[in-house]
Amino acid sequence: MSEERLYLEIAIWSQVASAILFIGVLVFIWNKWIVQVVLAAQARSNAQIAQSERHRDEAKGALGTLREEIDSARRDAELIGQRAELHAQREREAMLKDATEAGERALRDAGGELDRARAAARLRLRDELLERALQIARDDAVGRVTPALDSRLVERFVGSLEESVGG
Repeated sequence: MSEERLYLEIAIWSQVASAILFIGVLVFIWNKWIVQVVLAAQARSNAQIAQSERHRDEAKGALGTLREEIDSARRDAELIGQRAELHAQREREAMLKDATEAGERALRDAGGELDRARAAARLRLRDELLERALQIARDDAVGRVTPALDSRLVERFVGSLEESVGG
């Protein structure tokens, strides 16, 4: 081998050796510092994922509980609504019954009052008719009775008295 070739082979092998040494240093640095940083980052990421999953599971559990509570509240609201409707119906029926009874009582009272008012009106009307008839009869009698008729009536009345006393 010639010297040039020797120097050329030394140069090639020196580049190969330096490349191997460089790769070895890279592997050493990779294993010494970078792998640990990557593994630590991965561990932190895994921990965050695990914590996020726990939070998700807790949120799902809380969501399920809240849904159950909401359903329970809806059922309670429906029951309350039904009870309120039933209570309102009973109240309405009771008020209607009370109002009906009060109306019937007022109607009976008004009927009795109407009968009393009719009787009083009949009595007043009868009294007024009798007074008017007597007034008409008096006015008619005053117009018909002449002094001659008056003296005849008096004589007849006195005669009837004498007969009843004398006889």
